[in-house]
Amino acid sequence: QVQPVESGGGPVKAGDSLRLSCVAPGSADRMYGAGWFRQRPEKGREFLAAIHWTGDSTHYGASTKGRFTISRDNTKDTIYLQMNDLEPEDTAIYYCALTTGAIGTRDPNLYRFWGRGTQVSVSD
Repeated sequence: QVQPVESGGGPVKAGDSLRLSCVAPGSADRMYGAGWFRQRPEKGREFLAAIHWTGDSTHYGASTKGRFTISRDNTKDTIYLQMNDLEPEDTAIYYCALTTGAIGTRDPNLYRFWGRGTQVSVSD
């Protein structure tokens, strides 16, 4: 059992940047792929980014518009989401998830372990 724990959310202004962190003990040893998702008010869970367990391969959802970057540091069992030029539409709860497959995927149903989320609120 691996329990991801997200942090780094908070209130920011449009145009600001944030880096979210997800500590997932054991994720590197188990070669788990990872992903970031978000859930906006009255919206479904939305895929943002995924990363191979080695960190060598990534892919992104269309909503990131080139503003978000996923990375990981396997020496720290931590996955990051760097978010730049934030917009009010980015206001959401952001979730980190792990898949037992090595490659992160955009399908939330293929993720086995989920964090509890971190709130990001972007104001004008």
